[in-house]
Amino acid sequence: MLVDPARLEKAYYEGHPDLANANQLVSFGTSGHRGSPFHGSFTEAHVLAITQAICDYRRSQGTDGPVYMGKDTHGLSGPAQRTALEVLAANEIETIIQKDDGVTPTPVISRAILVYNRERKEHLADGIVITPSHNPPEDGGFKYNPPHGGPADIDVTEWVQQRANHLLREGNSGIKRVPLETAIRADTTHQQDFVMPYVKDLRNVIDMEAIRGAGLNLGVDPLGGAARPYWEPINSVYHLNIVVTNPTIDATFSFMTVDHDGKIRMDPSSPYAMARLLGLKNQYRVAFANDPDSDRHGIVVPSAGLMNPNHYLTVAIHYLLSSRKWPAHVAVGKTLVSSGMIDRVVTKLGRRLCEVPVGFKWFVPGLFEGSLCFGGEESSGASFLRLDGTVWTTDKDGPIMCLLAAEITARTGKDPGELYQEIEESLGRSFYERIDVPASPAQKAALEKLSPKDIKAKDLAGEPILSKLTRAPCNDAEIGGLKAVTEGGWFAVRPSGTEDICKLYAESFRGEKHLKSIQEEAVAIVRAAFKTARG
Repeated sequence: MLVDPARLEKAYYEGHPDLANANQLVSFGTSGHRGSPFHGSFTEAHVLAITQAICDYRRSQGTDGPVYMGKDTHGLSGPAQRTALEVLAANEIETIIQKDDGVTPTPVISRAILVYNRERKEHLADGIVITPSHNPPEDGGFKYNPPHGGPADIDVTEWVQQRANHLLREGNSGIKRVPLETAIRADTTHQQDFVMPYVKDLRNVIDMEAIRGAGLNLGVDPLGGAARPYWEPINSVYHLNIVVTNPTIDATFSFMTVDHDGKIRMDPSSPYAMARLLGLKNQYRVAFANDPDSDRHGIVVPSAGLMNPNHYLTVAIHYLLSSRKWPAHVAVGKTLVSSGMIDRVVTKLGRRLCEVPVGFKWFVPGLFEGSLCFGGEESSGASFLRLDGTVWTTDKDGPIMCLLAAEITARTGKDPGELYQEIEESLGRSFYERIDVPASPAQKAALEKLSPKDIKAKDLAGEPILSKLTRAPCNDAEIGGLKAVTEGGWFAVRPSGTEDICKLYAESFRGEKHLKSIQEEAVAIVRAAFKTARG
């Protein structure tokens, strides 16, 4: 089961993609390109092509400020960063990396870009983060954040993907490259400390004094990720008592408990991957974890164990809207598949909801300009504004979501699990589940093209359907699927990008039996819609 790091690195350098195999070409989405050299989908050839494509894209946009480049702790992230540095230096692009070959979380890069660009109108910075997120140890990943600091939108990712694949097909002959030693010594390569600027700035987004004053006993498991070097400085600067329960960084991630399918996957929302920290839940007032690039969070409390991601998002939003002095007009951002409990909380507090398709990129403009105070996904990723209402990061920030759980507990005297129970007592109990439904490629394509008129059903689980959505209410963007809403529940279905399945999300405020009825009828509605679309 454990990956051999030497074999993995050898395959990275020596492997070459089969360009006749679409699975081995560059597929550069919002989360960048991911793959494994063992499958011919993440090799040095890919990283050379992607980095040169990013250099070419920057030139086409007139972006000529520095590139902030970070990497996580996956075994391929170091080799990929070295490869990228050789290309960036050859293209004479100013590049800033963590000193002493250190690792850097995704949100640290996002914040660094925004801080650099804050008072600038030209010569703007952007960033690269080398990470496959919580994927298994044999995977590599490479993503690009434009000058707004957040995930790249489709116009950027398609440009980079097409250019990178063109370079691959040309045998990478169009790539500029210098030896690594030359790249490291280049005038354009700078090594800085990313840790302390981020740590010292945390007081402007989290009430660190409240956490210190409460004297909370806190625990963190970095899951062997890039946040590991940040927790001791956080303790030192703010005089906190955060115990790093597992300080190990190991490219095999051999310390992990396996996920539901027997694979090693550093997912802080999985009770399987979080088993060790769950076993310590009664030793800490609050405990938390992040994935390897630290853009996701997992919250463990004595009252609830590992919190359901939707439950914690609900508590976080309720607390922030009640405690922060942000302008009344700013909205809360959520994805269409996140819990309707968020809608109820936002409505109760008299604030505005902004519901968008799946993908953190949809929150970027609002967070950047301050019209969204919070953006969160049901997959345990979120960020929010500084205390003064200005942008903190435009990418997901796992550490601030962890520290927010500590702030909530310090300020209210109750952990987030206890507070969620109170919200349910006030607003009703939620029953939420995601299931997978088999779907052929043709059916997945049909699902993406559905319109509300293709849905003939007028009722769902005994209640009238109030709305049928194929576009997001907040920004009118296509959701790539369908959502149907009743007074007591809803379902949403969207195709998987990697498997022959559709992901069916459903929620009921009536009970488990009602949830099952929603799921069963949703499957029938979608199958009928497939036939209508074909007809």
